[in-house]
Amino acid sequence: MKASRPNMPGYGIQPAAKGGLLPWSVVSEQMAAARNYWVSTVREDGRPHAAPVWGLWYEDSFFFSTGTDSRKARNLAANAAAVVHLESGDNAIILEGQMEIVSPEAEKKLLTTLDKLYKAKYAVDFLGLGNIYRFRVEQAFAWKEANFPQSATRWQAE
Repeated sequence: MKASRPNMPGYGIQPAAKGGLLPWSVVSEQMAAARNYWVSTVREDGRPHAAPVWGLWYEDSFFFSTGTDSRKARNLAANAAAVVHLESGDNAIILEGQMEIVSPEAEKKLLTTLDKLYKAKYAVDFLGLGNIYRFRVEQAFAWKEANFPQSATRWQAE
C-alpha cells in the first residue's frame, strides 16, 4: 500500500505535505483490535446498505460471514464493491475495495485458521454461518482527530 495525502478540499489538508503520514500499522492494529465493523454494500437499485458485523483482520484482509440470503450477500452477489469502516470518527479507519467469497474447497487451511481466531475472539464458530467473505483493500483512509488534518492519510494498492 502506497501512502499519500487524501484530496479533501476545504479541510486544510496540504497534498504536498510529507510529514505526519500515518504508517499502515495504524490500520492493521485498529482493524485487528476492533470488535465491531461496519460493512456498506450497494443494493441492485443503487441504494446503499450498511450493517454492523463481527469479523477478523488477517494478513491485511478483512473476513466476515453472513447468511447466503442476507441483504449483504444478495448485494455482494450483484456488486462486489464495498466499504468497511470502524465505529470511531475520532480515529477513523475507512477501507474501500472488493468482496469475494472464500471457497471452502480451495481454502480449507485458511478457513481452519480463521475459525480458530474467530472462536478465540467471539467464543462462537465462524464456519457454518453462511458465506465467508474476504475483503481486499484497494484504497484506505485514516486520521486521528487530535491532529487532523496533519495525520490524514490515504493508501492505495500498488
